[in-house]
Amino acid sequence: MSSAVAPHPTRARIGRPIGKVIFSTLYRGTALHPERVPQTGPVILVANHAAFLDGPLVFGLAPRPVSFLVKQEAFSGFWGWTIRNVGQIPIDRSVGDRAALATASAVLESGGAVGIFPEGNRGDGEVHQVNHGAAWIALRTDARIVPVAVSGTRPPGATKDDWPPIRSRLTVDFGEPFRLVTDPAVPGRDRLRLASDQLREALASHVRRSRVENGPSTDVH
Repeated sequence: MSSAVAPHPTRARIGRPIGKVIFSTLYRGTALHPERVPQTGPVILVANHAAFLDGPLVFGLAPRPVSFLVKQEAFSGFWGWTIRNVGQIPIDRSVGDRAALATASAVLESGGAVGIFPEGNRGDGEVHQVNHGAAWIALRTDARIVPVAVSGTRPPGATKDDWPPIRSRLTVDFGEPFRLVTDPAVPGRDRLRLASDQLREALASHVRRSRVENGPSTDVH
């Protein structure tokens, strides 16, 4: 389906142990229900986004290697070199970056996993709106979607650029996988909008449920 070239799968596999070390030493990272993430086949992890550490946290604690769509501004200097070499995908958020979406599709078409923050920018993490990219990729590849609730990365009163205190408890809660269900008779643009609404509601509902079941992840020891 796609002529784009996916990052080599070993890159994400190499990077995951680094994330695991960081989130078991500097922070107390916990993965809840990792068994819900299918171990084979194309999967899209869609997560809420409130702070910088969300991406590294999900990447490090996911039960399988993941290539995240990451804003292209991050691909500079040593950090940019690092994330590129662990299989992450740059995306230009100022336009509909079809090249980045095609690369993500290539990962899925090869049976891999892709991570997306469908809100686009960091917000309060409650998923009030989403961009269409995640739904577009899911419809194109028929990948299963796993909603992911991240908590603890943005303590109460902190800004989106603040980091949580060292040894904070950070949680990644994986939800039940699902596929987008749409009516093929609906015109393409409307079909994409409805699919995006379906994705947003599934992710927002999972985040709300996770908050109730697990409480805030802001304690430090």
